[in-house]
Amino acid sequence: MTRVSDFDLCERLAPIFPIWMTQVGVGLVCAGAAWLVRLFFDLVAGGAAPFALVYPAIMLATLFGRAFAGSVAASVMIAYTWYYLYPVRNSFRFEDATGAFAVAIVIVTALITILIAETFRRIAHQATRERDRQIADRDLFLAEFDHRMKNNFAIVAGLLDLQKRRTTDPGTVEALATAQMRVDSIARAHRHLYRGTDQPGMVEMRDYLGDLCAALAESLFLPGGISLACDSDAAAVPRDRAVSIGLVVNELVTNAAKHAFPDRDRGTITVTFRNRPEGGWTLTVADDGAGMPDRAGAPGPDHGLGSRLVEAFARQAGGTIATDSDTTGTRVAMTLAA
Repeated sequence: MTRVSDFDLCERLAPIFPIWMTQVGVGLVCAGAAWLVRLFFDLVAGGAAPFALVYPAIMLATLFGRAFAGSVAASVMIAYTWYYLYPVRNSFRFEDATGAFAVAIVIVTALITILIAETFRRIAHQATRERDRQIADRDLFLAEFDHRMKNNFAIVAGLLDLQKRRTTDPGTVEALATAQMRVDSIARAHRHLYRGTDQPGMVEMRDYLGDLCAALAESLFLPGGISLACDSDAAAVPRDRAVSIGLVVNELVTNAAKHAFPDRDRGTITVTFRNRPEGGWTLTVADDGAGMPDRAGAPGPDHGLGSRLVEAFARQAGGTIATDSDTTGTRVAMTLAA
């Protein structure tokens, strides 16, 4: 949204021109623009409503150049109209007292217009300054909150890593490593909440998923011939849904890395996130591994903790899961409504 102060040419041009020079210039420009419109009106209906354009010129000059600019525009326009159009052309004379009274009314109403426009400009300017102060306070609070949340996530991840190092049971080590990756997935969504989008509370999925996949490829210690690719459309998704989507990706990629390539040292895991033409998104995690023909269909409660977590995270994201698996690989698609 454009700041009200951006319309204050005196403030914007202060480093280049003195304020009074800007005000005179704004007043003359507004008066000149009104004069050009006046010439057009005179071609259509010569002499009609001679002072009508004085007030728009005053309003614009005051809003852009403050009260003095409005006074300049008013003086130039009233003097021009008085001399060339009303009541006696090419003269400041009046035919009678009515003409003098009419010009006096125009002068008084012009001053009132300047007062109203200047009051509005100052109120708007003050409101803008107050809004900027509140935004600065909010940004400071969010920065402090972000710092504390990063510390909290780091503490949790550190505790899990410490416990993992102290245990010797392979199953426990694997469970702790998986939990650590889940915490990391949530932490990354939180970090991306504060960058990449102008919409508060939204996460830019292209950056988030790219970052998440890079971290997963590093933490899963994929063999050199097995790669993890990520391709995402630009999409801003609410924070809570983005966290759930990230957790689904975490579970599916981890499962594929563990089970899709038995006795193989080459393969590809692909994560895609696409905008749907009718609205919403589609997340797909696919591999070209051995597949799981004996477990085709949607993951069920009897397929382990990972499958149950995928279903739970999909429900949290407001999505539905569909799985297609054969000897050429496994493809899990999650459809999300907008």
